[in-house]
Parts: sequence; C-alpha cells; structure tokens
Amino acid sequence: MTWEIAEPRVDRSIDEREVARWNEELTGKDPWDVVAWALERFHPRIALACSFGAEDVALVDMVHRARPDARIFYLDTGLLFPETYEVRDRIVRRYQPALLQVRPELTVEEQARRFGEALWSRDPNACCNLRKVEPLKRVLAGLDAWITGIRREQAPTRANAQVVEVDRKFGLIKFNPLAHWTHRQVWAYIHRHQIPYNVLHDRGYPSIGCAPCTRPVQPGEDPRAGRWSGFNKTECGLHQ
Repeated sequence: MTWEIAEPRVDRSIDEREVARWNEELTGKDPWDVVAWALERFHPRIALACSFGAEDVALVDMVHRARPDARIFYLDTGLLFPETYEVRDRIVRRYQPALLQVRPELTVEEQARRFGEALWSRDPNACCNLRKVEPLKRVLAGLDAWITGIRREQAPTRANAQVVEVDRKFGLIKFNPLAHWTHRQVWAYIHRHQIPYNVLHDRGYPSIGCAPCTRPVQPGEDPRAGRWSGFNKTECGLHQ
C-alpha cells in the first residue's frame, strides 16, 4: 500500500492550550497508548516519519497494532546504506504498511551538477536541507500531525522533547511517544516482538543516517558522535 502527499492545508492554526492539555494527559502513558490516541484523533491526516532506525521500527510495530492502514513515510535521500533498504524491505514484507517513499527534487547526480560533487563533505547543512528538510516540508504541509521516534535521552538537543508538542518549524502537531523511553526499553520492545531492525546497529551504529555522513561510534563516545563527524552538527534539521 502507499498514499499520496495531500495538498497543503489552508488553515494552519493550532490551539496551543489544547495541545498542552493533551501532553499533560498523555505524559506517563505507554507509547502504544499514545500512538493509538494520536491515530484515533488524527487519521488519515497523521503519519509516522520512519528512518528505519531502532526507535522507528518499534513505532512501526505499535502503529500497525493500533491501525494497520496508518500512514508511514520515509525520506529516501538516495544516499542511504544498503542495510537501511534491506530492513525497509523486511518491514514491508512483515507489516504491509501504507508506506510512502519521499525523494528530494534533485537526484544525487543533479545535485552534484548544480552544487558540486559531494556537497555533504563541504556543507552538510545545505545537503540536509535539500535532501531531507525540503522533502519533509512537502509531506508535512498536507498533514495535521506527525509521529516521530525522538527520545530525550538521545541528545541534548532533544532533552526537552514532550510527548505532544507544537512543531512550530513545520506548523503542525508532533507526537513523540518514546520521549521518556530509554535505549534499553526500545531494544527490549524490539526483541520481545521480534521486529526487523537495521543490522548496522550491531556494528556500532546507534544512529543511522546517510552513508557518507555516518560512521560507527567508538566506546565512550556520544551516541550521535557518528553523525557528521568533523562538523559542529548533530541534527539534520528535521527536529530543530
């Protein structure tokens, strides 16, 4: 199954007090209860953003249990690891999700002709904007809410993430069902339900993005140290 990107919403107004009430109500609940609540209220104008990392495959399972026809999308930058496509295919075979592949406007080759070879090695922010942020904007413009795998424990930039919050950057409501979960809880859920996961996690990659900008993390390093190594950058711009 797949689905189409909807036309941008005309009314982008959000009642922030109501969102705050929802957050108070849902904070402390199990993530699958948060997922079920969000889908019950917003489907079909809600989607899970899936990178096929550990948190996101756990959420795919929760979403499927709550509503098998729930919408899921992934940003295919054209630079993903082969292992990421492999786990995508395993997820598709198991869950048969309503999955949308979202590509950038430019292919990798077109980007190289316009901006020079390996833009990510010179200006990773510009590359992320072209290959991730702009495609994400197109998808989110037609939704009222989205679900992400953000956890507070992942990085200082995510330490204040709420279970439900207003996403001011993209102008919609954001659900972070795993906000309070630990790394151990995520993996316990994956193993308990035998969910397919990216084998790079077993090779020292706690956070997996595009192949040119991701390396294994050494013992004692921050979990996101393997992303954009050598640059003062830990986020791609989707959650800032």
